[in-house]
Amino acid sequence: MKTLANLLFCCVLAFNACTTSTATDQAALNSDPLAIPALYERTGSLASATEWPKTKEKIAELTARLAKNPSDTKARLQIAGIYLAEARITGEHPYYYPAIEKILNGVLSIDPANFEATVFTSSVKMSQHKFAEGKALAEKAKQLNPDNAYPYGILVDANVELGNYEEAIANSDKMQVLKPSLESYSRASYLREIYGDYAGAIEAMKLAVTAGLPGSEPQCWSRNTLAQLYLNIGQTEKAEAEYKTILAIRPSYAFALAGLARIAHNRKDYTTALSLLDSAAAIMPEFSFHEQMGDIYAETGLKEKAEKKYAEVLAMLNEDAVSGHSVSLEMSKLLIKMGKTSEAKKYALQEYNARPSNIEVNKELAWIAYQEKDMKKAAAYLQTAMRTNSKDPELLRRAAEINRAL
Repeated sequence: MKTLANLLFCCVLAFNACTTSTATDQAALNSDPLAIPALYERTGSLASATEWPKTKEKIAELTARLAKNPSDTKARLQIAGIYLAEARITGEHPYYYPAIEKILNGVLSIDPANFEATVFTSSVKMSQHKFAEGKALAEKAKQLNPDNAYPYGILVDANVELGNYEEAIANSDKMQVLKPSLESYSRASYLREIYGDYAGAIEAMKLAVTAGLPGSEPQCWSRNTLAQLYLNIGQTEKAEAEYKTILAIRPSYAFALAGLARIAHNRKDYTTALSLLDSAAAIMPEFSFHEQMGDIYAETGLKEKAEKKYAEVLAMLNEDAVSGHSVSLEMSKLLIKMGKTSEAKKYALQEYNARPSNIEVNKELAWIAYQEKDMKKAAAYLQTAMRTNSKDPELLRRAAEINRAL
């Protein structure tokens, strides 16, 4: 299930240097709690983006400020914000999330009650799918500054992921009152989608697009999500127009390329779909692009290519896990495609133990139980998965098969 915490964090700071480090440099960095990890070098088309030189200049300026005054928490927070923006743009999550946590821990060592560092750390935990930790930190941030909208946004995300949908709605309503914005409209849209209201979800996401800075990454994210909503209800032409609008403004926006690939895949234009996914994967190391390729190979009977591509995705997820990212649900979904139902069940149950009320987790367990011909469990998990009246196309397809078997 998608989260919005990265988007929220990204919009907090307006600015979006590259250095490489030797083993000696890295050892010194690890031993110094206030040291700033290097900015990861962009490659390919992302290195040609207009904001990249500005990003390097800003990092150089902030680093110089810290050299003069290591206790400058504002400079540290700006660097953390830039790094999370870079994580979103480049997909280099295994590097950036630990780096951001280190920076924020440095701020908190200087100022333990710092609101921004607390809320930003909460956002990082959400990005790593550590939802209970993210929620606890967001609650702490809310106590520090109850009139700021950002903790409520993270509480929306955390409660959605934990399956506390009514609580998520209450926090979304509070966020709307405090600050109507791209972030608050996006959350309202997502909650409406969860409750099966696609018309309302589209209406709210259009407001998010309108509220965003034209051409900015957050606005492109909102427009990309709007396109996916259109796809879910079969309005392919509208979805395609949104993806093309994004790419006209931001040609290196890989998720829009993947969206067009999804449309080509649905049209059974597999050559175009694979070409678009190759282009997206060349821009950023996002596992879902490779998983889409594997799905196409599997659908077209290219079993060996599918197995090889799924193995690549498995390696990418393991890399994320090593960096501190919780990927149990993603692993379960992939292993089902690989025909490894027992392994998929193990990962899905790990996720279920952490958030038993989440509809996405129950959707996967219902499908695994169906594969195992345990229809009693399939029906129980399915009941939880459908309790919000979600109109998720994949959920409805699976529900229909399970109900036929019942």
